[in-house]
Amino acid sequence: MIGIGVNVAAELPDPVGNVVDELANRARAAEASGVDTVWLPQGYGFDTLTVIAALARETGRVELGASVVVVQPRHPRVLAAQALTAHAASHGRLALGLGVSHPGLLEVYGIPFERPVAALREHLDVLLPILDCRAVPGSSGTGSDAASTAVPGAGPRVPVLFGALGPVMLRLAGERGDGTITFLSGPRTIGEHVVPHLTRAADAAGRPRPRVVVGLPVAVTDDPRRVRHAVATSHAPYARLPSYAATLERDGFATPGDIVVAGDEDAVADGLRRYAEAGATDVNVSLVGTTAERERTLVHLGHLASASRR
Repeated sequence: MIGIGVNVAAELPDPVGNVVDELANRARAAEASGVDTVWLPQGYGFDTLTVIAALARETGRVELGASVVVVQPRHPRVLAAQALTAHAASHGRLALGLGVSHPGLLEVYGIPFERPVAALREHLDVLLPILDCRAVPGSSGTGSDAASTAVPGAGPRVPVLFGALGPVMLRLAGERGDGTITFLSGPRTIGEHVVPHLTRAADAAGRPRPRVVVGLPVAVTDDPRRVRHAVATSHAPYARLPSYAATLERDGFATPGDIVVAGDEDAVADGLRRYAEAGATDVNVSLVGTTAERERTLVHLGHLASASRR
């Protein structure tokens, strides 16, 4: 089948009394349901890796994924220390997603959106050796040995995935990462664009088959039309970003609502199967719809994940 994860930050109540407590409650519920991964996005509010370290002490089985941390505002040594600390807290359950943001969004940090792929490459030159317990090359005090950057207990190796959709980023993800995390990408984009670019690069670099994690709104519901309309409205700002607009056009989707996997239990299972057949290895599900629909969806996803592990 396909690895099933849940974005526990989707549809947070407004207001929320304590966001870490709320996310911890959701993470425990997700683990109890039987899903494989708990995912957390990184926005302008809570710090994802800090929350993951907290969730690590509230859970014991699920993978804990960051989807995704923008690299430009964080020094790679700082990010490596954060990631290894969260990895140690979770006893090796972190999956680190990295991204470069978008024009108009990165500038809030006072950083212009310039040469994003080059910025990521430079970041990886320092980050990956530290995550791999290797020395960082350098001169005049810029290097470091493995012992000075080690975090005891942070093993095995942290998998690193990239928020990649374009050919250049997908090639980098295949060459130097463990896969990609997508958003607003339908089965056509996954099967005809993402998987071929990614796997070619991984094969050429002699790396294992990369993960393809697909971000999807999902609802087990008796009213798919209502759910799709709500997602079309809530996700409209994302659809105006160039990379996501191009993806929606490639899939032939008129609005972000068209990407929703919605319907009864069989329809949802069939929708996820389409992504597996296109080459996706995982889904990162945002539960949408009413509270009752989200609860019904989580139960169903847990059953699907548990069945696939048997």
